[in-house]
Amino acid sequence: MTPSPGTVEEAQQPVPTPPAGAATNAGGLGDRHRLRRAKSATSLTPISGLGLGIALIWFSLLVLIPLTAVLVQASAAGWSAYWDALSSPQTLAALRLTIGTAVLVTAVNVVMGTAIAWVLVRDQFRGKRLLEVVIDIPFALPTIVAGLVLLSLYGASSPLGVNWANTRVAVFLAFLFVTLPFIVRTVQPVLLELEHEVEEAAASLGASRLTTFRLVILPSLAPAITSGAALSFCRAISEYGSLVLLSGNLPYSTEVASVRIMSSIEGDKLTEAAAVASILLVVALIVIVVLDVISRRVARYA
Repeated sequence: MTPSPGTVEEAQQPVPTPPAGAATNAGGLGDRHRLRRAKSATSLTPISGLGLGIALIWFSLLVLIPLTAVLVQASAAGWSAYWDALSSPQTLAALRLTIGTAVLVTAVNVVMGTAIAWVLVRDQFRGKRLLEVVIDIPFALPTIVAGLVLLSLYGASSPLGVNWANTRVAVFLAFLFVTLPFIVRTVQPVLLELEHEVEEAAASLGASRLTTFRLVILPSLAPAITSGAALSFCRAISEYGSLVLLSGNLPYSTEVASVRIMSSIEGDKLTEAAAVASILLVVALIVIVVLDVISRRVARYA
């Protein structure tokens, strides 16, 4: 079949080309539009910029500047003095006791705090409102008063018939008391927002309660649990007031890092105190980052 003359002539005609620079102009216009959109997405209004500046100044005054001052003080006498302060057997014993007990307490709080939050959200019973109030007592109670309460319960005149004062058990109990609310109060709001339909769907597909909790509920709670665990750990390693009366502050036995810092300050050893404080700061940052990574991976897996 031969093509018609009109078709051949149309095919032989040259294809019109766009004017020179048209493509470049189009690309430039597109780039300018993208830049304008990016600028509008990140720009701040004058009021927002003022609020951001005030927030940064306030944060710097309360957190950044004091932390920087601690690090500067720790390095004031040089690396050798810093290492001597940390390699002291008494300091190492205090750090091991503090960090080890804080890790153990955080693990207990993860289990018990999640269980308490579950009971408060999913169950109805008499005294529930009273329990809600009691859980927040460690937040409001001065730590020295907490130490007095714990000493009356677990000291020499204990009505329970035990005497754990001046022992490592006392350190563990004090850490547990001051860190109890953190995981409960971070997990509880998330449990309130979980939809029961998801659990019912899993049950209708034959999943047991344990499987539903492990594969459906726990991944949703993971960010809240890790956040509460980080707060619990950091609160534990910084505890001081509740231990003064209960633990006895015995060197190499029940002396924690915060008491060691206070002893160094009273002995006019500011570099040693700052060195121990810097170690606690680094440990707290590492724990926060590690728990955040774990939370993100669990959420991604879910």
